[in-house]
Amino acid sequence: MSGILEGKRILITGVLMESSIAFHAAKLAQEQGAEIILTAWPRPTLTERIAKKLPHPDKVKVLELDVSNDEHLARLEGQVREHLGDRLDGIVHSIGFAPQDALGGNFLNTPFESVATAMHVSAFSLKSLTMALLPLMSEGGSVVGLTFDAKFAWPQYDWMGPAKAALEATSRYMARDLGKQNIRCNLISAGPLGSMAAKSIPGFGELASVWDSRSPLEWELSDPEPAGRGIVALLSDWFPKTTGEIIHVDGGLHAIGA
Repeated sequence: MSGILEGKRILITGVLMESSIAFHAAKLAQEQGAEIILTAWPRPTLTERIAKKLPHPDKVKVLELDVSNDEHLARLEGQVREHLGDRLDGIVHSIGFAPQDALGGNFLNTPFESVATAMHVSAFSLKSLTMALLPLMSEGGSVVGLTFDAKFAWPQYDWMGPAKAALEATSRYMARDLGKQNIRCNLISAGPLGSMAAKSIPGFGELASVWDSRSPLEWELSDPEPAGRGIVALLSDWFPKTTGEIIHVDGGLHAIGA
């Protein structure tokens, strides 16, 4: 029996560690029959080492890509064509960054320059990355991003919260404008995980501890695979008419009040 991504070609960003959601999305995508290409910044060599742990490491190319660099975005289409051909079926946006002074309880004192960086890298890049690759998606496709439920103000998360809210709005507007080209745009809202991104947030343990008492399903900080499965499902043809959606893979905490 073939996998649910058999024959699809997928670009995946954000593979930094084995604990990355993006790594598990890449692993599952290969297992489900997809050809993949990875992008990395600022250390492509780190991603190249991690890629060796994928099921088919010999078939993976890693491209250097800073999504805030217009020159990098301008050359991306040609690089992908060289390695995957003239068609791309899916994009995984697993990119987020905020300077340290935009996190950890400093919300009221964060300068605009740091807020602008967080918004550019974490939200606007969903649009700029997709537009850079749009010529390769003439047959339609699926764009999947990662958020952390932006309906709430989380402890220590500070300006990444508004950045994720902007990401969620960006995804909805992209769904509106790209639907006529049969391109779906959805997000996975994952619970907290012990990834590199999480470790950069001061006081992350305080935020994550909420899941210990309120999540209906037991939540494992060390298990990114459920979120990876959600990404692969949205990349597949099993959600052909779903767009502008946020799928929660958070143990159900989003549905629980006090």
